[in-house]
Amino acid sequence: MGEIVEETTMDSLTKNKDKNFNNVDEECSIEQVNLTVPKTDDTTIPVSTFRMWVLGLASCILLSFVNQFMWYRQNPMIITSISAQIAVVPLGHLMAKTITTRVFFKGTSWEFTLNPGPFNMKEHVMITIFANAGAGTVYATHVLSAVKLYYKRKLSLLPAVLIMLTTQLLGFGWAGLFRKYLVEPVEMWWPINLVQVSIFRALHENEKRDKGGITKTQAFLIILCCASAYCVLPSYLFIMTTGFSWLCWIAPKSVLMNQLGSGSQALGIGSFAIDWSTISSYLGSPLASPWFATANVAAGFLITMYVVIPFCYWFDVLKAKSFPIFSQSLYKADGSLYNIKSIVSPEFTLDKAAYARNGPLYLSTFFAVTYGLGFATLSATIVHVFIFNGREIWGQVKGAFGESKKVDIHTKMMKSYKQVPNWWFYVILVSTIALTVFTCEYYKESLQLPWWGVLLACAIAFFFTLPVGVIQATTNQQPGLNIITEYIIGYMYPGRPVANMLFKVYGYISMVQALNFLQDFKLGHYMKIPPRKMYMAQVVGTLVSVAVYTGTAWWVMETIPHICDTTQLPPDSPWTCSYDKTFYSASVIWGLVGPRRIFGNLGYYSHINWFFLLGAIAPCLVWVATKAFPRQKWIGLINMPVLMGATMMMPPASAVNFISWIIVGFISGYIVLRYRPKMWERYNYILSGGLDAGTAFMTILLFFSLQYVRNIGIDWWGNHTDDVMCPLARCPTAKGIVVDGCPVY
Repeated sequence: MGEIVEETTMDSLTKNKDKNFNNVDEECSIEQVNLTVPKTDDTTIPVSTFRMWVLGLASCILLSFVNQFMWYRQNPMIITSISAQIAVVPLGHLMAKTITTRVFFKGTSWEFTLNPGPFNMKEHVMITIFANAGAGTVYATHVLSAVKLYYKRKLSLLPAVLIMLTTQLLGFGWAGLFRKYLVEPVEMWWPINLVQVSIFRALHENEKRDKGGITKTQAFLIILCCASAYCVLPSYLFIMTTGFSWLCWIAPKSVLMNQLGSGSQALGIGSFAIDWSTISSYLGSPLASPWFATANVAAGFLITMYVVIPFCYWFDVLKAKSFPIFSQSLYKADGSLYNIKSIVSPEFTLDKAAYARNGPLYLSTFFAVTYGLGFATLSATIVHVFIFNGREIWGQVKGAFGESKKVDIHTKMMKSYKQVPNWWFYVILVSTIALTVFTCEYYKESLQLPWWGVLLACAIAFFFTLPVGVIQATTNQQPGLNIITEYIIGYMYPGRPVANMLFKVYGYISMVQALNFLQDFKLGHYMKIPPRKMYMAQVVGTLVSVAVYTGTAWWVMETIPHICDTTQLPPDSPWTCSYDKTFYSASVIWGLVGPRRIFGNLGYYSHINWFFLLGAIAPCLVWVATKAFPRQKWIGLINMPVLMGATMMMPPASAVNFISWIIVGFISGYIVLRYRPKMWERYNYILSGGLDAGTAFMTILLFFSLQYVRNIGIDWWGNHTDDVMCPLARCPTAKGIVVDGCPVY
């Protein structure tokens, strides 16, 4: 796996180091790109090196395992590729200094070396591309969890692997179709990539350590060690630090005080956490969020959590008092939990007679409102982009698709390398669609989705990838299609929960995967990575990550007793699977019961559909306000899609997650950036990556050393979670509703 000489179409360019284009006419028309992305390229820099493969595959495998392992916890912290991006720098330099420089098979066509020279930025970018494949999680694992752990149905490993694989590769196929329109044009600039570019440049600058100071690499290692040491406190010694809900401690037998104070089960007034996994688990690192976005999220959270929900609950809107104030569970009219198994037929479809006997399905008012906000966010995004960015996007689209498309300096430099033939992507796309159809038809009894459902899902993904990609590439916003896909298949093919889940995965998540791949392609475009090398890294990274994700998910589900079953788990167990429970509830709502019986003319929640109209009107009001008060610049910073979609992660996210995230985001993005900008610029992202990596490392170490074989814990007051300290937070308050452990009104 030595260095492979870069393929170019212009032999002369392979001889020119540090090629620099200074023609003003060739500069990028996007100012942010022009100021951030380097305008030089050295085509002789080695890219596909031994250390790139070792560190890249290690990053991909490690992040895939850690993120899937952490996914089932109550606070499922996700380790981003930024952690690996920072962590591999000292390892890359160490390998460059220690590995032999011997040239093997010298003078032959097989000549290679394990150490072609200093660790360089292009290797670093390739390693990060591998890490991106392992960052986050494979959404299709929710399907496996729902079927195996909640519906208690058998699912063999082979169809599980095929579902995971086809989901990821299908996105790669869509990316290949649209890369010409979403990567090459100057106008498609993908703002989020500029953060990565800035970090690459910062980490590869020649930095001298000031007397008495430390380098960025040393700072990262110090933060990582401190985060690892501190993680023992919230994970093992003092679990209560994951959520101080002090208000309900004042009157632990008062339902009202429990509802006001509980940070994980209710409104969480005054609650906070000093645990990084709690802070970053659902919204990502607050250190990476600009203050503008943080402020919109904070406004949306405060309005929803402390205005809308209290009003709905205490005025008993949608029978709110019959159910807990905050829950993603499903209920009967009498406030008891709905027995989903009782309405599932032996054929794994809705038993209509049993559903009629049990009565309609009800949601907590908070859960219903968050679905309404999801409707509003979708329409608000479309209207907001049309009003505020329509003219700009139209001009950019015309520039991207017009015949006189401008070629900037970066596109011109990328022409030095051989491009990836389109048929490479077409083969993957056609093969993946064929494999998906075969999988769903061959395992139709357990997967339920017919061949026409697969093709319809592919058609939706194909139709939306380009327009949604244009929006994301120019405005950094991505309208979600999850509710639309659930709605469509829920009406067309009701009563089949697995079919609904798979349709959403193939119709929505494959598009998300395509946009992730396109974003990586643009990063490679900015950093002048040979396209064929980029293609190779993405394909290999995808295959490796799918294998690790699937293996880890299967192992965790088979190994941890009663995982995700809160009725069987100990009260303080972290394996509550918050994400998967919400996904399961969605499969019941949209798939098993169907939208017509809940949000349609047969449903109790049909009024929630008015949120579509609310979402369309809200950006118009902001636009009118900006015209009426042009001097009030802060009005233009109101982003209704972000504000209305702030609580889309709730549930499973809770008040304590949001409150803690907002506090840290305010300190970092407003106070430190405003009053200590040099400190923020130097240490902000390094702090984020070190906290992520250190917390994940110690969490896994504690699990395998103290919990995997035998659960060794410390039983004392400080090791009780919010569920134990605020036991009445989930109690309903309607008259006549009887729930075990709750007072009767």
